[in-house]
Amino acid sequence: MGFFKNDMVEEKEITAQSKTNFLYSFSFLSKEKNEAINTVYAFCRKTDDIVDDEKSTTDVKYKLLREWKNEFEKAMVSSSKFSLLNKVNEIRKKFNIPVEPFFELMKGMEMDIQKNRYKNFEELYNYCYCAAATVGLMCIEIFGYRNIKTKEFAVNLGIALQLTNILRDLKKDAENGRIYLPKEDLEKFGYSEEDLLKNNYNNSFIELMKFECERARRYYKKANECLSKEDKGLMFAARIMEKIYFGILEKIEKVNYNVFDNAAKVSKFKKIFITLGVFAKYRLLYSFKDPRPVFND
Repeated sequence: MGFFKNDMVEEKEITAQSKTNFLYSFSFLSKEKNEAINTVYAFCRKTDDIVDDEKSTTDVKYKLLREWKNEFEKAMVSSSKFSLLNKVNEIRKKFNIPVEPFFELMKGMEMDIQKNRYKNFEELYNYCYCAAATVGLMCIEIFGYRNIKTKEFAVNLGIALQLTNILRDLKKDAENGRIYLPKEDLEKFGYSEEDLLKNNYNNSFIELMKFECERARRYYKKANECLSKEDKGLMFAARIMEKIYFGILEKIEKVNYNVFDNAAKVSKFKKIFITLGVFAKYRLLYSFKDPRPVFND
Protein backbone atom coordinates (compact mmCIF):
# COMPACT_ATOMS: atom_id res chain seq x y z
CA MET A 1 0.00 0.00 0.00
CA GLY A 2 3.04 2.27 0.33
CA PHE A 3 1.84 5.85 0.16
CA PHE A 4 -1.47 5.14 1.87
CA LYS A 5 -0.05 3.25 4.84
CA ASN A 6 -0.76 6.17 7.22
CA ASP A 7 -4.45 6.36 6.36
CA MET A 8 -5.40 5.91 10.00
CA VAL A 9 -3.51 9.02 11.12
CA GLU A 10 -5.93 11.44 12.78
CA GLU A 11 -6.99 14.37 10.62
CA LYS A 12 -5.84 16.95 13.19
CA GLU A 13 -2.46 15.25 13.29
CA ILE A 14 -2.13 15.56 9.50
CA THR A 15 -2.86 19.28 9.81
CA ALA A 16 -0.36 19.68 12.65
CA GLN A 17 2.37 17.64 10.93
CA SER A 18 2.12 19.80 7.81
CA LYS A 19 2.81 22.94 9.90
CA THR A 20 0.22 24.66 7.78
CA ASN A 21 -1.10 28.18 8.17
CA PHE A 22 -4.56 26.57 8.16
CA LEU A 23 -3.84 25.47 11.74
CA TYR A 24 -4.17 29.05 12.95
CA SER A 25 -7.32 29.87 11.00
CA PHE A 26 -9.12 26.73 12.26
CA SER A 27 -8.39 27.37 15.93
CA PHE A 28 -11.56 29.29 16.90
CA LEU A 29 -14.06 27.26 14.92
CA SER A 30 -16.69 25.28 16.81
CA LYS A 31 -15.72 21.68 17.60
CA GLU A 32 -18.03 20.37 14.88
CA LYS A 33 -16.72 22.69 12.18
CA ASN A 34 -13.11 22.27 13.32
CA GLU A 35 -13.35 18.50 12.94
CA ALA A 36 -15.03 18.86 9.55
CA ILE A 37 -12.40 21.31 8.27
CA ASN A 38 -9.56 19.12 9.52
CA THR A 39 -11.05 16.15 7.67
CA VAL A 40 -11.37 18.12 4.42
CA TYR A 41 -7.86 19.53 4.86
CA ALA A 42 -6.48 16.02 5.45
CA PHE A 43 -8.05 14.94 2.15
CA CYS A 44 -6.47 17.91 0.35
CA ARG A 45 -3.10 17.28 2.01
CA LYS A 46 -3.04 13.57 1.15
CA THR A 47 -4.06 14.32 -2.45
CA ASP A 48 -1.29 16.91 -2.77
CA ASP A 49 1.27 14.58 -1.18
CA ILE A 50 0.76 12.05 -3.97
CA VAL A 51 2.15 14.56 -6.44
CA ASP A 52 4.86 15.95 -4.17
CA ASP A 53 6.37 12.57 -3.29
CA GLU A 54 9.86 12.87 -4.78
CA LYS A 55 10.50 9.13 -4.42
CA SER A 56 7.66 8.18 -6.77
CA THR A 57 7.94 8.06 -10.54
CA THR A 58 5.41 9.80 -12.76
CA ASP A 59 3.73 6.48 -13.55
CA VAL A 60 3.42 5.64 -9.86
CA LYS A 61 1.92 9.07 -9.12
CA TYR A 62 -0.68 8.59 -11.85
CA LYS A 63 -1.50 5.14 -10.47
CA LEU A 64 -1.87 6.41 -6.91
CA LEU A 65 -3.98 9.37 -7.97
CA ARG A 66 -6.30 7.12 -10.01
CA GLU A 67 -6.63 4.77 -7.05
CA TRP A 68 -7.38 7.69 -4.72
CA LYS A 69 -10.03 9.01 -7.13
CA ASN A 70 -11.61 5.57 -7.58
CA GLU A 71 -11.74 5.03 -3.83
CA PHE A 72 -13.34 8.43 -3.33
CA GLU A 73 -16.03 7.45 -5.84
CA LYS A 74 -16.55 4.20 -3.92
CA ALA A 75 -16.89 6.13 -0.67
CA MET A 76 -19.71 8.16 -2.22
CA VAL A 77 -21.77 5.13 -3.26
CA SER A 78 -20.88 2.57 -0.61
CA SER A 79 -17.56 2.41 1.24
CA SER A 80 -13.85 2.91 0.56
CA LYS A 81 -11.02 0.87 2.01
CA PHE A 82 -9.55 4.21 3.16
CA SER A 83 -11.17 5.45 6.35
CA LEU A 84 -10.29 9.06 5.58
CA LEU A 85 -12.32 9.01 2.35
CA ASN A 86 -15.30 7.55 4.17
CA LYS A 87 -15.08 10.36 6.74
CA VAL A 88 -14.74 12.95 3.97
CA ASN A 89 -17.93 11.67 2.38
CA GLU A 90 -19.75 11.83 5.72
CA ILE A 91 -18.65 15.47 6.10
CA ARG A 92 -19.55 16.21 2.49
CA LYS A 93 -23.11 14.96 3.01
CA LYS A 94 -23.51 16.54 6.43
CA PHE A 95 -22.55 20.01 5.19
CA ASN A 96 -23.97 19.56 1.69
CA ILE A 97 -20.60 20.16 -0.02
CA PRO A 98 -20.83 19.67 -3.81
CA VAL A 99 -18.67 16.87 -5.22
CA GLU A 100 -17.18 18.99 -8.01
CA PRO A 101 -14.49 20.76 -5.94
CA PHE A 102 -13.11 17.41 -4.75
CA PHE A 103 -12.73 16.10 -8.29
CA GLU A 104 -11.40 19.43 -9.55
CA LEU A 105 -8.76 19.39 -6.82
CA MET A 106 -7.66 15.95 -8.00
CA LYS A 107 -7.64 17.33 -11.56
CA GLY A 108 -5.32 20.10 -10.36
CA MET A 109 -2.95 17.57 -8.84
CA GLU A 110 -3.02 15.65 -12.13
CA MET A 111 -2.07 18.90 -13.90
CA ASP A 112 0.91 19.15 -11.57
CA ILE A 113 2.07 15.75 -12.83
CA GLN A 114 1.42 16.57 -16.48
CA LYS A 115 2.80 20.12 -16.61
CA ASN A 116 5.80 21.96 -15.25
CA ARG A 117 5.44 25.06 -17.45
CA TYR A 118 2.55 27.46 -18.19
CA LYS A 119 2.22 29.44 -21.42
CA ASN A 120 0.01 32.23 -20.14
CA PHE A 121 -1.99 33.38 -17.14
CA GLU A 122 -5.15 31.70 -18.40
CA GLU A 123 -3.41 28.32 -18.03
CA LEU A 124 -2.02 29.28 -14.63
CA TYR A 125 -5.43 30.53 -13.47
CA ASN A 126 -6.98 27.16 -14.33
CA TYR A 127 -4.32 25.42 -12.26
CA CYS A 128 -4.77 27.83 -9.32
CA TYR A 129 -8.52 27.32 -9.46
CA CYS A 130 -8.20 23.55 -9.28
CA ALA A 131 -5.39 23.53 -6.71
CA ALA A 132 -6.67 26.20 -4.32
CA ALA A 133 -10.03 27.81 -5.15
CA THR A 134 -11.62 24.37 -4.85
CA VAL A 135 -10.46 24.17 -1.23
CA GLY A 136 -12.15 27.48 -0.51
CA LEU A 137 -15.37 26.26 -2.09
CA MET A 138 -15.28 23.20 0.18
CA CYS A 139 -14.57 25.27 3.28
CA ILE A 140 -17.31 27.88 2.88
CA GLU A 141 -19.93 25.13 2.91
CA ILE A 142 -18.65 24.16 6.36
CA PHE A 143 -18.41 27.77 7.56
CA GLY A 144 -21.93 28.53 6.31
CA TYR A 145 -22.96 31.60 4.30
CA ARG A 146 -26.02 33.56 3.20
CA ASN A 147 -24.90 35.51 0.13
CA ILE A 148 -24.15 33.59 -3.08
CA LYS A 149 -21.31 36.04 -3.84
CA THR A 150 -19.38 34.39 -0.99
CA LYS A 151 -18.56 31.68 -3.53
CA GLU A 152 -16.76 34.34 -5.58
CA PHE A 153 -14.96 35.38 -2.40
CA ALA A 154 -13.75 31.79 -1.97
CA VAL A 155 -12.58 31.50 -5.57
CA ASN A 156 -10.75 34.84 -5.68
CA LEU A 157 -9.13 34.27 -2.30
CA GLY A 158 -8.01 30.81 -3.40
CA ILE A 159 -6.37 32.29 -6.51
CA ALA A 160 -4.67 34.98 -4.39
CA LEU A 161 -3.32 32.45 -1.89
CA GLN A 162 -2.00 30.16 -4.61
CA LEU A 163 -0.31 33.02 -6.45
CA THR A 164 1.33 34.03 -3.16
CA ASN A 165 2.49 30.44 -2.67
CA ILE A 166 3.99 30.40 -6.15
CA LEU A 167 5.91 33.65 -5.59
CA ARG A 168 7.14 32.53 -2.18
CA ASP A 169 8.29 29.11 -3.42
CA LEU A 170 9.76 30.26 -6.74
CA LYS A 171 13.28 29.07 -5.93
CA LYS A 172 12.28 25.68 -4.49
CA ASP A 173 9.87 24.93 -7.33
CA ALA A 174 12.53 25.80 -9.94
CA GLU A 175 14.96 23.45 -8.23
CA ASN A 176 12.32 20.73 -8.58
CA GLY A 177 11.88 21.50 -12.29
CA ARG A 178 8.62 23.45 -11.97
CA ILE A 179 8.18 27.00 -13.23
CA TYR A 180 4.71 28.36 -12.57
CA LEU A 181 5.30 31.91 -13.79
CA PRO A 182 3.70 32.15 -17.24
CA LYS A 183 6.08 32.06 -20.19
CA GLU A 184 4.43 35.17 -21.63
CA ASP A 185 5.26 37.07 -18.43
CA LEU A 186 8.90 35.97 -18.51
CA GLU A 187 9.16 37.12 -22.12
CA LYS A 188 7.40 40.41 -21.37
CA PHE A 189 10.09 41.37 -18.84
CA GLY A 190 13.06 39.82 -20.64
CA TYR A 191 13.71 37.25 -17.94
CA SER A 192 14.46 33.70 -19.10
CA GLU A 193 13.90 30.27 -17.56
CA GLU A 194 17.68 29.93 -17.41
CA ASP A 195 17.83 33.14 -15.36
CA LEU A 196 15.30 31.71 -12.94
CA LEU A 197 17.08 28.36 -12.67
CA LYS A 198 20.32 30.24 -11.94
CA ASN A 199 18.55 32.47 -9.38
CA ASN A 200 19.58 35.61 -11.27
CA TYR A 201 18.37 38.61 -9.30
CA ASN A 202 18.35 41.66 -11.56
CA ASN A 203 16.14 44.55 -12.66
CA SER A 204 14.18 42.36 -15.05
CA PHE A 205 13.37 39.97 -12.23
CA ILE A 206 12.35 42.82 -9.92
CA GLU A 207 9.95 44.23 -12.53
CA LEU A 208 8.57 40.75 -13.24
CA MET A 209 7.96 40.09 -9.55
CA LYS A 210 6.41 43.49 -9.04
CA PHE A 211 3.96 42.67 -11.84
CA GLU A 212 3.15 39.25 -10.32
CA CYS A 213 2.69 40.66 -6.81
CA GLU A 214 0.33 43.33 -8.11
CA ARG A 215 -1.70 40.60 -9.80
CA ALA A 216 -1.94 38.69 -6.52
CA ARG A 217 -2.99 41.91 -4.74
CA ARG A 218 -5.81 42.36 -7.26
CA TYR A 219 -7.21 38.94 -6.37
CA TYR A 220 -7.08 39.72 -2.65
CA LYS A 221 -8.98 42.93 -3.47
CA LYS A 222 -11.52 41.06 -5.62
CA ALA A 223 -12.09 38.59 -2.79
CA ASN A 224 -12.78 41.36 -0.29
CA GLU A 225 -15.17 43.08 -2.67
CA CYS A 226 -17.22 39.89 -2.94
CA LEU A 227 -17.61 39.36 0.80
CA SER A 228 -20.81 40.90 2.15
CA LYS A 229 -21.18 42.17 5.72
CA GLU A 230 -23.72 39.46 6.51
CA ASP A 231 -21.13 36.72 5.84
CA LYS A 232 -17.98 38.36 7.24
CA GLY A 233 -18.39 36.85 10.70
CA LEU A 234 -18.83 33.35 9.29
CA MET A 235 -15.70 33.77 7.16
CA PHE A 236 -13.38 34.80 10.02
CA ALA A 237 -11.26 31.65 9.58
CA ALA A 238 -10.75 32.44 5.89
CA ARG A 239 -9.91 36.04 6.80
CA ILE A 240 -7.23 34.85 9.21
CA MET A 241 -5.73 32.82 6.38
CA GLU A 242 -5.98 35.83 4.07
CA LYS A 243 -4.17 38.11 6.55
CA ILE A 244 -1.34 35.60 7.06
CA TYR A 245 -0.77 35.08 3.34
CA PHE A 246 -1.09 38.77 2.57
CA GLY A 247 1.67 39.21 5.17
CA ILE A 248 3.82 36.80 3.14
CA LEU A 249 3.17 38.87 0.01
CA GLU A 250 4.22 42.02 1.86
CA LYS A 251 7.40 40.25 3.04
CA ILE A 252 8.27 39.49 -0.59
CA GLU A 253 7.79 43.13 -1.50
CA LYS A 254 9.74 44.31 1.56
CA VAL A 255 12.90 42.44 0.48
CA ASN A 256 12.52 44.00 -2.98
CA TYR A 257 11.31 40.66 -4.39
CA ASN A 258 14.58 38.82 -3.68
CA VAL A 259 13.02 35.47 -2.81
CA PHE A 260 16.28 33.74 -3.80
CA ASP A 261 18.15 34.97 -0.72
CA ASN A 262 15.28 35.71 1.65
CA ALA A 263 12.63 33.38 3.05
CA ALA A 264 9.29 35.20 2.93
CA LYS A 265 7.71 33.99 6.16
CA VAL A 266 5.39 35.34 8.80
CA SER A 267 6.64 34.56 12.31
CA LYS A 268 4.69 32.29 14.64
CA PHE A 269 4.16 35.24 17.00
CA LYS A 270 2.74 37.35 14.14
CA LYS A 271 0.43 34.50 13.11
CA ILE A 272 -0.92 34.23 16.64
CA PHE A 273 -1.31 38.02 16.79
CA ILE A 274 -3.22 38.00 13.47
CA THR A 275 -5.42 35.11 14.60
CA LEU A 276 -6.38 36.74 17.90
CA GLY A 277 -6.82 40.15 16.28
CA VAL A 278 -9.10 38.98 13.47
CA PHE A 279 -11.17 36.78 15.78
CA ALA A 280 -11.64 39.55 18.36
CA LYS A 281 -12.53 42.14 15.70
CA TYR A 282 -14.99 39.89 13.91
CA ARG A 283 -16.54 38.71 17.16
CA LEU A 284 -17.21 42.32 18.07
CA LEU A 285 -18.44 43.63 14.72
CA TYR A 286 -20.11 40.75 12.88
CA SER A 287 -22.54 37.91 13.42
CA PHE A 288 -21.13 34.40 13.84
CA LYS A 289 -24.59 32.87 13.62
CA ASP A 290 -24.76 30.11 11.04
CA PRO A 291 -27.88 30.51 8.85
CA ARG A 292 -28.41 26.74 8.79
CA PRO A 293 -30.18 24.69 11.46
CA VAL A 294 -28.01 23.11 14.15
CA PHE A 295 -26.61 19.76 13.01
CA ASN A 296 -27.37 16.68 15.05
CA ASP A 297 -25.25 13.56 14.92
